[in-house]
Amino acid sequence: MKILLTEREQSHLDLLPLTYTRSIGDLRIGILTIAEKWGKYLEATVEHRTTNQLQELYTLTGDHDLFIDASILPDENLVSAILSLDNGQALYYEDQLIATKENESHSDCKKIIYTNEITKVNYSWDLFRLNGQEIRKDFELITASKRSEELADAHTICYGKEIFIENGAKIKAAVLNAENGPIYLGKNSEVQEGSVIRGPFSLGESSVVKMGAKIREGTTIGPHSKVGGELSNSILFGFSNKGHDGFLGNSVIGEWCNLGADTNNSNLKNNYAEIKMWNYTSDRFIKTGLQFCGLIMGDHSKCGINTMFNTGTTVGVSANIFGEGFPRNIIPSFAWGGSSGYSTYLPKKAFETAQLMMKRKGKILSETEEKVLLDIFDQTAKYRSWEK
Repeated sequence: MKILLTEREQSHLDLLPLTYTRSIGDLRIGILTIAEKWGKYLEATVEHRTTNQLQELYTLTGDHDLFIDASILPDENLVSAILSLDNGQALYYEDQLIATKENESHSDCKKIIYTNEITKVNYSWDLFRLNGQEIRKDFELITASKRSEELADAHTICYGKEIFIENGAKIKAAVLNAENGPIYLGKNSEVQEGSVIRGPFSLGESSVVKMGAKIREGTTIGPHSKVGGELSNSILFGFSNKGHDGFLGNSVIGEWCNLGADTNNSNLKNNYAEIKMWNYTSDRFIKTGLQFCGLIMGDHSKCGINTMFNTGTTVGVSANIFGEGFPRNIIPSFAWGGSSGYSTYLPKKAFETAQLMMKRKGKILSETEEKVLLDIFDQTAKYRSWEK
């Protein structure tokens, strides 16, 4: 079976800055990306239809059996309903199109109403808001037919039974508490001495939890990342580092990011008020409905030591933040500076930094990726007010 994850323009815009550099289907939530979830549930090959600027990153190979809204997350009931579709039928939740079979043009399809609730990622902060429940679902999906490796270290203390250790994972003198949610340790990952972890938690392939880290519920560390200090209900997509002390809470960090030593973010206002976040569709701050909301950071962005991020901060792509004080809570892509002001982080310099970081992980910045980043540079010029 082959499925195509499709996007509405509105959904893509509402998920910026994370979707500047990826399709909605490549967003990580829980243990897996959205595309990986659909692939496992349906035992299918998954392809992406995304914006014109990003489509070069994704291959389309012709006919598809199913067309599914990429912002909707699968579960057993929904998958069963989709598999029950006949040719020329479209599955809807209220007025929301979920999926069509063999016919992408849903206007010609017979409308089938899905009566159960659906889980949809509307905004970037939905990723950490829903992350705990998605770790639980992915844990069951991944481990159902597999057997965990044995814990070899006598000095690691475990609470609860839902702890799954993939081949090559190393744990020494840690505390793993899975009483309130599962803990998943990916292939060749490492949990170093003195770390304390509460589930639900996921550690991606070849990622490292450094000595003495404190990790609370609802946290996902994507592949090839390093984390230290204190984390709570946060997601690192992959190939990113928060290697030192400092707090990261209710946040989403893209790929190829680095948070300097003692970086901290606020995730709760002093007056306990509802937090607003920047919305790229309306170009203004909108209500999140959340009391806890921290930092959303796009790919290739970095910050220096002792950086402080205010409650509800959005950082674009390829920004470099440093200096004392709290910077603005909307930081444009390709910004260089901090609370004292910004200059433009020119693409040539940004590419040099990206190439050096990626080389450390055995990766390169491709010409197609450079083209995407240049498009982002042009798209986001309107936010760099100092250039005018």
